[in-house]
Amino acid sequence: MGHARRRPKRLAEKLKEIRIHLGLSQAELVRRMGVDIHYTNVSKYESDKNEPDLMVLHAYLRLADVTFTEIVDDKMDLML
Repeated sequence: MGHARRRPKRLAEKLKEIRIHLGLSQAELVRRMGVDIHYTNVSKYESDKNEPDLMVLHAYLRLADVTFTEIVDDKMDLML
C-alpha cells in the first residue's frame, strides 16, 4: 500500500491570506483565477477540509505572484 502524500500544515492559512491580501471574495477569486471550480471550494481550501489540485494551486500562485516554495514550505511566510 502506498502512503498518503504529505500536506503542508499552513497551506489553508496561506490560501486565505492570499485572498484577503487581494481583497477578493471567494467568488471573485475564482473568477480572477479563471479555474473551473465552484467558489464554495475556496472555503473548503481555506478551512483545510480539501486541498486544491495542482492547476488550482498554480492559479493561486500566478494571481498572487508568489512562488511554489513560499506556499508549501511551512517555515516560510508569504511575501505579499
